[in-house]
Amino acid sequence: MKVLNFGSLNIDYVYKLDHIVEKGETISSDCLQVYPGGKGLNQSVALGKAGATVYHAGAIGEEGQFLLECLKEANVNTDFVNVISEEKSGHAIIQNDKDGENCILLFGGANQRITKEQIDKTLAHFEHGDYLVLQNEINELSYLVEKAYEKGMKIVLNPSPLNEKILVLPLEKIDYFLLNEIEGRQILKADTEDVEQLLEQLCEKFPKAHIVLTLGKDGSKYANGIKRINQGIYKVKAVDTTAAGDTFSGYFIASILEGKEVKEALDIAAKASAIAVSRNGAGVSIPTRKEIEITWNRTKDMK
Repeated sequence: MKVLNFGSLNIDYVYKLDHIVEKGETISSDCLQVYPGGKGLNQSVALGKAGATVYHAGAIGEEGQFLLECLKEANVNTDFVNVISEEKSGHAIIQNDKDGENCILLFGGANQRITKEQIDKTLAHFEHGDYLVLQNEINELSYLVEKAYEKGMKIVLNPSPLNEKILVLPLEKIDYFLLNEIEGRQILKADTEDVEQLLEQLCEKFPKAHIVLTLGKDGSKYANGIKRINQGIYKVKAVDTTAAGDTFSGYFIASILEGKEVKEALDIAAKASAIAVSRNGAGVSIPTRKEIEITWNRTKDMK
C-alpha cells in the first residue's frame, strides 16, 4: 500500500524574535535560519521517517533543489515533483518568539502551479486502496479529490490553512480529517466552544469519516461513527512549534497504514510531535522512529 502526498514544498525563512511583531512595530531579529518546509514536505518527511512507502508530488523553482534532498534523506520518492524554471519556489516567513510560538506568512509560488495534466500523470501510478494526503497549500484540490475518489484511493485532508478553497471541496469524499478546533468550527460554520459538541457535529456532518481533532496543549481527540478516543500530550520545553501538527499527521497516518489501532497511532504521533517542538526548524525537526523509541524509553527509565 502506497501513500501519495500531493502537497507544498517551501523554503522557510525563520526569524528568531523576542516577541511576534505587532502592527506598526519594527523590531530586530536575533538571527535568520533557512530550512526546508511547507506542510506537504513536512508531512512527507514524517511519513518517510515513520517507515511508510511515500511519494511526494508537487512543484518547486530552480532554487528549491535542496527541498528534494531533504525528502530523499527521509526515504521519500520525489519522481512526481516538477521543477518550474520560470517560477520561484514557495516560501514562508516565520517569526519564532522566545516561547517557541510562531507567526507565518506564506508565498505560494510554484505550489500554485499544479496542473491537471500533472495530476493525471501522477495518479496513473496509484490504485484502489492507496492513500492520498492533501493540505491546502497547493491549487487544483477539487480536481485531486475527485480523481482520487474515482480511483478508490483513501483521501486524507489536513485543511490548513483553511479558506474558501476548502469550503467548496467535495468534503463528503474525505476519509480522514486531521484538523484543529478553529478549522473544525470554520468547516461547520459553527461557533461552539465546546470541544465535545464540535466533535459530535463533525461526525454528524461526515458520518463515514475518521476525525482527528488536535487541541494544542490539551492533546487530541479521535472520533468516527463508533469510537471516541482521547490522547494527551508529552510535555517538553517548546523551542519551535512550526512542524508540530505536520509531524503528528504524518506519524498518525503511517501508524494506521501499519495496521496499528487508533489509540496506539495517536500515542506515537503525540510522542513524535513532542520531539519535533523541542527542536528548531520544520522538516529537519521531525524525528525518526528510532529516535522516538530511544527518547521515550529513556524518559520511562528516568521515572
